[in-house]
Amino acid sequence: MEDMQIVDLYFARSEQAVAETAHKYGTYLFSIAHNILMNRPDAEEAVSDTYLGAWNSIPPHRPGRLSTYLGKITRHCALEKWKAHHAKKRGGGEVSLALEELGECTTTGETPQQVLEMKELTRKINSFLKNLPETEQRIFVSRYWYLMPVKEIARNMGFSKSKVKSMLSRTRAKLKNYLEKE
Repeated sequence: MEDMQIVDLYFARSEQAVAETAHKYGTYLFSIAHNILMNRPDAEEAVSDTYLGAWNSIPPHRPGRLSTYLGKITRHCALEKWKAHHAKKRGGGEVSLALEELGECTTTGETPQQVLEMKELTRKINSFLKNLPETEQRIFVSRYWYLMPVKEIARNMGFSKSKVKSMLSRTRAKLKNYLEKE
């Protein structure tokens, strides 16, 4: 079923929308959640939360690209679940490592001023990514959006782990320089 047909089912409040979403995107959403949580039951729960999130947000929102929209919901659900599990114990795991690596370039905050700054930072990072070669883009997004382990990225791209680590390091350095100039 085409994405717009699935979205139309959400607008019609048909429960078939969730079934079609699960059929078409279940594996994709599970891989996002599992890369973050590294736990099958928690990943499955995050995917279920995604379906609920989509049900509650469509309508009124009509996503232009359903896969991206669902991926963003899944990532948010999985990160919230991960934060809840790790609220008292910091460190270890791919998520904290990836976020720590990216933290060299960014800061986060909670004040309205900081929220606006984060939106602007997001816009600048997206602009930076558009100017990268496709391979660097894919590696960067795999690591810092999908939070994939370096080993998995290397396997998917056909590179050694050290090459992926090196590319990530150089890209973070480029990003840091770009953001400092901006």
